[in-house]
Amino acid sequence: MVYTSSSSAIIRLPCTSSQSRFFHASDRRTASSLSFFFNKDLSSRKFLAAKSSYDSESSSLTVPASQKVTVSGTQSDEPALVTDQLETTNTAVADQALPDTDSSTMDDGGKVANTITEDSNAKPRTIPPPGKGQKIYEIDPMLSGFRDHLDYRYGQYKQLREAIDTHEGGLEVFSRGYEKFGFSRSATGITYREWAPGAKSATLIGDFNNWDPKADVMTRNEYGVWEIFLPNNADGSPAIAHGSRVKIRMVTPSGTKDSIPAWIKFAVQTPGEIPYNGIYYDPPEEEKYVFEHPQPTRPQSLRIYESHVGMSSTEPVINTYANFRDEVLPRIKKLGYNAVQIMAIQEHAYYGSFGYHVTNFFAPSSRCGSPEDLKSLIDRAHELGLLVLMDIVHSHASNNTLDGLNMFDGTDSHYFHSGARGYHWMWDSRLFNYGSWEVLRFLLSNARWWLEEYKFDGFRFDGVTSMMYTHHGLQVAFTGNYSEYFGLATDVDAVVYLMLVNDLIHGLYPEAVTVGEDVSGMPAFGIPVQDGGCGFDYRLHMAVADKWIELLKKRDEDWQMGDIVHTLTNRRWSEKCVVYAESHDQALVGDKTIAFWLMDKDMYDFMALDRPATPLIDRGIALHKMIRLITMGLGGEGYLNFMGNEFGHPEWVDFPRGDQHLPNGKIVPGNNNSFDKCRRRFDLGDAEYLRYHGLQEFDRGMQHLEELYSFMTSEHQYISRKDEGDRVIVFERGDLVFVFNFHWSRSYTDYRVGCLKPGKYKVALDSDDALFGGFSRVDPSSDFFTSDGWFDDRPNSFLVYAPCRTAVVYALVEGKKQAVEVDKEPVVIKKEPLEELVSEEVGQVEEEVGQVEEEVGPVED
Repeated sequence: MVYTSSSSAIIRLPCTSSQSRFFHASDRRTASSLSFFFNKDLSSRKFLAAKSSYDSESSSLTVPASQKVTVSGTQSDEPALVTDQLETTNTAVADQALPDTDSSTMDDGGKVANTITEDSNAKPRTIPPPGKGQKIYEIDPMLSGFRDHLDYRYGQYKQLREAIDTHEGGLEVFSRGYEKFGFSRSATGITYREWAPGAKSATLIGDFNNWDPKADVMTRNEYGVWEIFLPNNADGSPAIAHGSRVKIRMVTPSGTKDSIPAWIKFAVQTPGEIPYNGIYYDPPEEEKYVFEHPQPTRPQSLRIYESHVGMSSTEPVINTYANFRDEVLPRIKKLGYNAVQIMAIQEHAYYGSFGYHVTNFFAPSSRCGSPEDLKSLIDRAHELGLLVLMDIVHSHASNNTLDGLNMFDGTDSHYFHSGARGYHWMWDSRLFNYGSWEVLRFLLSNARWWLEEYKFDGFRFDGVTSMMYTHHGLQVAFTGNYSEYFGLATDVDAVVYLMLVNDLIHGLYPEAVTVGEDVSGMPAFGIPVQDGGCGFDYRLHMAVADKWIELLKKRDEDWQMGDIVHTLTNRRWSEKCVVYAESHDQALVGDKTIAFWLMDKDMYDFMALDRPATPLIDRGIALHKMIRLITMGLGGEGYLNFMGNEFGHPEWVDFPRGDQHLPNGKIVPGNNNSFDKCRRRFDLGDAEYLRYHGLQEFDRGMQHLEELYSFMTSEHQYISRKDEGDRVIVFERGDLVFVFNFHWSRSYTDYRVGCLKPGKYKVALDSDDALFGGFSRVDPSSDFFTSDGWFDDRPNSFLVYAPCRTAVVYALVEGKKQAVEVDKEPVVIKKEPLEELVSEEVGQVEEEVGQVEEEVGPVED
């Protein structure tokens, strides 16, 4: 999600540590179905022969009449109960009897610890009860000055957890709303439920009843839940055919409207129509995809390939899940990434929104294929050992009223805040009311749905800054002052929701990864919920990309080494970050990628190897590699790259669009609905006769270097040199020594660099290698031996040749791979146990200190 640059300030840290058209069919039994994909050849698909999840029913819960919504059972008239909407998170709750349910157990402290077990041999998955939430003050003592706010926030979280435990049987049951709301099928028929308290009447319409609004009238209980049960046809077939279109017609305070069910699992756009149609999606067992491959365990270092399925083709078309599975996933694996982050999964009516204006939260985008196709993609990724992260949007929703949630029941306060607070003026979208009980159910269930049904391995939560503050981070320059984070501008309900969803995800899916897009630098963002934090595994380190754009607008002579290092390392101690030099934001039309900033129009004429490069091309290729490597080397514990940027993809991303006529009469020109710049030219990176290939190979080399040495997560990190005169940066991560010479003309011979460990070093990665489009000025076969004596506050040092505009990584060779071979398959290296490495390092330091004491006397701690 794009933010204004004014919101992307560097954070100062307290610690140095680091309307709808109707179609008719003859009757319910012979209703025509929308043949979007259902008649496709299924020969290449895998099939599922297993019990449908629709057969499962959660246990009934007992709550007082004043706090409950009565919902008829799916298979009988025996009622199950769900709670009413709570107006705020601090609503007083009377003492209640805890539900007698197999889905929850009591811990020693009397709290409900929710568990779920998939089979008799599986280890139960548990959502732990709330902790004390006090450890954050130990981690960051400066938070003590804002204890009132933080303790209130944690108290709100605990109170909400207790209310969910009491009324819903815990988060585990509460987060399975998709089993009750929307469409659910039993042996006797189909039940459809919808929460729409503002509606005066409701009927279910669709192909199955010839869109007759009088045929299937729904009933409403006193709490605004509308319901209808459709018994099976005489032959036992379901009343609604798989693949047929459905909508709910409601008479509302703002008029009669037809809406796509809020919990719909699939939606498509009928040719010739603008609004989408909801699709009753319930394929026969033999057409359901069965997952064959286990989900990978979470890697120590996260290397993410950010992607968009629709624009992943080399041709100017919308790509498919199947093509992405077969063509793009192997590419990602070969490049050396261990995770793929997929954008625009949730259905969105406007393609040009990049997937961020979601209309149907439980439905995968139909542009790229069927839900089964998406499952096949994810399974293939798992087969390749790739994590699949979903770019999930819970920060806002599309402003559409015909096919989205906006004004769903005719009121503007249904899922969203009413008035100005419920509208994001910059994004033209609606903002959720995180203090609403049913909104919490909807969003928590949505997160679980994608993990459970599609086997995603985690999420990148979009627009978290917008969620956490009532000003949404707009026109606000965060300076790092803690009062900016904990005050009246903080949306406590939203922060509590983030704590809940992280609790849910990490409790039921311990290997899942959560990444939050926060530009503000909210303290304790990446601290576990039980300790008082928000619970994210990673924060996106967004200031780095802004810094590179800032520098690229300047002359090389104006780049400050200290400024680069400070931006890359300026992150909160003990909170992990995913860093990137550029993401999809920088690739959008109106902005420039790093490659385009560096080389501009020369990229059109001088990227072929059979013609001389221009100085602009030489500079651009050199700096493109250096920027990416130093970003990965210093910027965080995870790394992200947007597809195509690894080889310096030319130009920008421009989605197909027509002319836009503004209310003031002005016309914003479109691009004639062209897909030409809404694709990825992977062929450029693969062409060995183009300079793009060298950039791609270097990115591959970076990924394999990190795979071999895990330097991003190494505990040993030390920056020994930031020389403004020489324009040199030297730092250590793990057993690697990184040497960057940013000078535009000076190369240095016999340049001494400090290091911790003595011994022989070899070149592990050289940006100037000819394979990477360089000039091969560094001999890869050379050995570099250390000499004793302190240099740049390091006990050892060695001499190197540092050509201008190069980055060279040196590795200690004992027991290590000597160089990264990107033209071969990755080699698995057996490394020493961490304890031995630490013991060895500590022993060496103690020995060195002893030697110094013999010469100069005792050394103080």
